[in-house]
Amino acid sequence: MNNEVIFTIDGVDVSAEKGQSILKAAEAAGIYIPHLCAHKDLIPHGSCRVCTVLINGRPHSACTQPVSPGIIVDSECEEVNNIRKTIIEMLFVEGNHFCMFCEKSGNCELQALAYRFGIFAPTLPYLFPDRELDASHPEFFIDGNRCILCARCVRASRDIDGKNVFQFVGRGINKKVTVNSSSGLSDTDMNKADKAADICPVGAIIKKRVGFAVPIGKRLYDQKPIGSDIENKERSNG
Repeated sequence: MNNEVIFTIDGVDVSAEKGQSILKAAEAAGIYIPHLCAHKDLIPHGSCRVCTVLINGRPHSACTQPVSPGIIVDSECEEVNNIRKTIIEMLFVEGNHFCMFCEKSGNCELQALAYRFGIFAPTLPYLFPDRELDASHPEFFIDGNRCILCARCVRASRDIDGKNVFQFVGRGINKKVTVNSSSGLSDTDMNKADKAADICPVGAIIKKRVGFAVPIGKRLYDQKPIGSDIENKERSNG
């Protein structure tokens, strides 16, 4: 049985496997689709919508939408990029992201996406919400100010670590990530080997005593734009 699916993205014919997501198929073809909640080791979640694309003219999340024969996907058009820019701006103003003080600066995927899209200052008003901090754990510091509700830590702890350390509580503007202990992270069984410890795309989960071991200016996205590893890989293969 032939499992190959051919579809078009930004005018390029792409070959994919049946059932593969548009995001994964695009990456395999060397086409970068911006994303935040998606991660190669996690089941797609579709919560951030940064990976929004137009499929036959209608918006869908590329991480959850499987490929279909003959579909036409637009990822780099003005309409899509304006949607992404608005989402990224909203993620900044709905939290308290002070990049100049954040240990994740230079390794932060949200910050790197803002640079890729030319967002140097949000145009939307800041909300300055009151967010919780948790420094009770001997190995980790949790800063709710930087959480973007991507659910990476929730999914990694549940599906990979098998611990359920993190979970969502509340709804709407009151939704937040909390831990499975009323007394804080220190009374959970989270440890350095957990996938949840490393998978946060922003600075919401920070390991203690390793801050700035890699100095600003020499970090991942200080060296190359986010997504360039996918794009450069295809050029080298071609």
